[in-house]
Amino acid sequence: MPSVEAKLRWTLVTAIAPIAWGSTYVVTKHALPADAAVWGAAFRAAPAGLLLLLLARRLPHGAWWGRALLLGTTNVGLFFWLVYVAAQRLPSSVASVVMAGAPLVMLAMAWAIDGDRPRLQGALASVVGLGGVVLVVGGAVGAPDGWGLAASGAALLSSSVGFVLARRWNRIDPVPVVASTAWQLVAGGAALLVAAPLLEGAPPAVDVPAVAGYAYLSLVTTALAFVCWFNGLSRLGVVEVGVIGLLNPVTGVLLGTAVGGEHLGLVQALGIMVVLGAVVVANRPPRPVAPTVAPTAAEPPTRPASRPVAAAPVARRSEEDLVCAVPVTGSPRARATS
Repeated sequence: MPSVEAKLRWTLVTAIAPIAWGSTYVVTKHALPADAAVWGAAFRAAPAGLLLLLLARRLPHGAWWGRALLLGTTNVGLFFWLVYVAAQRLPSSVASVVMAGAPLVMLAMAWAIDGDRPRLQGALASVVGLGGVVLVVGGAVGAPDGWGLAASGAALLSSSVGFVLARRWNRIDPVPVVASTAWQLVAGGAALLVAAPLLEGAPPAVDVPAVAGYAYLSLVTTALAFVCWFNGLSRLGVVEVGVIGLLNPVTGVLLGTAVGGEHLGLVQALGIMVVLGAVVVANRPPRPVAPTVAPTAAEPPTRPASRPVAAAPVARRSEEDLVCAVPVTGSPRARATS
């Protein structure tokens, strides 16, 4: 389990992703062509993937070729296309808050795919956060577009499955986050570049704001955001990361109000506060439990050890002493024959 400081650091790093994603809706709606969703998704994914691949300088190996293709389809190809459609058909507030069901969907997917049972604290925070989302959606003006809601819900399901699978496979066969993110973006971008001419014909004409919008989406909301997000998935729990994703609708609503001229009512403001509280609760580290020491049986008293009595020193006498100690008597002859 990471330390409190490490968890706070990775929580802040992970939060960069949903905050950046929350700005996707405003940029897509106000700067990009409305009738080129597949081309828009391709222009977002392919440059980001190539940039990260140059930084990683590493190609997939073994099973990661197939995994990158599948993850590129779920996390990039389908996800980017559906988000583009939702952003064009829904207000920023509604389009972003539909994705706030991610904590509960990711919780269910992690339990079904990985057997990862969530902590009660995270599950309750997910429910509370979803309640905040309902408040925000309830304060939205106008009836949401049905196709836009369907696209946003499908994007939520596709990305949730992909994120859980990416976390599982990176545990089984760990690879650097930048490399695995690059593989997914390249695979998804390549699929989109093949599908775009078939579905939408020639690329759309773009002006300076559109070029700036595509560059922002590719570099900030894709390359940077996905690296931060997958780093969080590898170091924090699925539910904790999913609840951090609730910052997506908060950012979308605030930007929709500040830039898009959308209305922010009291009910929506209350919903935003509930969402922020859920993020804090879900990522609060558990209280450390003091270790319990099992009582030991009392040992019988021991008798104090008696002090050893030093033995009397034995005088050692050298050969010279012994010779000198022999009494010398008699005549020289007697002494010679003795």
